Amino acid sequence: MQQYLDLCQRIINDGTWIENERTGKRCLTVINADLVYDVQHNQFPLITTRKSFWKAAIAELLGYIRGYDNAADFRVLGAKTWDANANENKQWLENPHRKGPDDMGRVYGVQGRSWSQPDGGNIDQLAKIIDDLSRGVDDRGEILSFYNPGEFHMGCLRPCMHTHNFSLLGDTLHLTSFQRSCDVPLGLNFNQVQVFTLLALVAQITGKKPGMAYHKIVNAHIYEDQLPLMRDVQVKRQPFDSPQLVINPKIKSLSDLETWVTLADFDVVGYEHHDAIQYPFSV
Repeated sequence: MQQYLDLCQRIINDGTWIENERTGKRCLTVINADLVYDVQHNQFPLITTRKSFWKAAIAELLGYIRGYDNAADFRVLGAKTWDANANENKQWLENPHRKGPDDMGRVYGVQGRSWSQPDGGNIDQLAKIIDDLSRGVDDRGEILSFYNPGEFHMGCLRPCMHTHNFSLLGDTLHLTSFQRSCDVPLGLNFNQVQVFTLLALVAQITGKKPGMAYHKIVNAHIYEDQLPLMRDVQVKRQPFDSPQLVINPKIKSLSDLETWVTLADFDVVGYEHHDAIQYPFSV
């Protein structure tokens, strides 16, 4: 929790104002942030200086794992996070590749589960990683990447959290996740939850011990209409102790995650938090 608050304060103190062309807003911005999460000791990085809706973050992660490309499928899981980008993004609404309401295009999980090859085939990156790790193999390329410049024009949004790199040391699994851009007041807690949970899940289904998750952010920013709430409210609150994430131990395979797993298979214990803060969202 303290690393999150330290980053927020760093942006407030040292950030540079940058105009964002996509949203038409200014962002107070810093370059390069490194966060570390102790998955081994289950120190769940859930923000406590405001109420965090962690269930939606895990629901979105499940949608990525399943390769969903439609906001309606995410809503069924419990995440409304793609509604705006799928249905309110003017450029996407005018894009000939958009198939209709709620279509997201070839973004995130689609790339992770069905990366197009020039010969017409596709690559299931996640299945390869799970197979390798289950056999105790780390070929130093256990990489799940959503970043496909050749298909940016076929999706509603470029991936922000774009690459997850797994590393196996003995029987302990670590994760390094890379993020090109981060809306710190709104997006970062989602991203923290997802990085932590992804490592915990992959370790569980491959029979490994979870280790450390390293979260690397290139461009960390606070939008100008978010700054007063962050500066005058959130960073002034005292954080509570980290809660713990509980995952159903019956989840044993990638197939389980693709089929029957729901939010009911996850719980957070010991979560104390301050009141929610309604930060503006920029489409």
